[in-house]
Amino acid sequence: MARTIAKDHEAKRDAILRTAAAFFAEQGFDRASMGRLAQACGVSKALIYHYYPSKDALLFDILDSHLSALVDVVEAVAAEPRSPPMRLRALIRTILIAYRDSDAEHKVQLDALASLPPDNQMHLHALQHRLVCCLSESVQALEPERFSTRPDLVSPVAMSVLGMLNWYFLWHKPGSLVDRDAYADIVADLVIGGLPAVCARPAG
Repeated sequence: MARTIAKDHEAKRDAILRTAAAFFAEQGFDRASMGRLAQACGVSKALIYHYYPSKDALLFDILDSHLSALVDVVEAVAAEPRSPPMRLRALIRTILIAYRDSDAEHKVQLDALASLPPDNQMHLHALQHRLVCCLSESVQALEPERFSTRPDLVSPVAMSVLGMLNWYFLWHKPGSLVDRDAYADIVADLVIGGLPAVCARPAG
């Protein structure tokens, strides 16, 4: 007879994921033990292993859930009909908002993704690539004629945008005058205003 799944299975799993993300972000993935994680979650170690056979499996689910949700919302926003500048602004704001309650997941992504087996890394890198593609297409649409002569600049500009957004959680302090909406406008203005100069740079 097949084993039934408890009604609160997904809720418990989600709670473990959230607590584990914060625990790994604070302790460091390599140093964190499943026993101490179970204590942080307020559950038994056996229950953790009921959901995840290994620490790697738990880390992968944290990052896969985080990146999949981010990619889904970003691709949905990118598909909406907007002018190129408004699309870029919407994407930047969407990413920052998506990061709002995911600082721990984001830190774990930066710090621990390379600890996973190669096939897991490949899957997660594919999700990251989809995110970069959305930004690259949005950036290119701002200056299509200029980028047609300097296509090599599209990816560096898109990665620079992500870089500015990715490190927001490091320096932003609660109560700062520069909240997520204000910072989204700063990044968008820097990119939109600076692209003509960037595209005018000679190759080489």
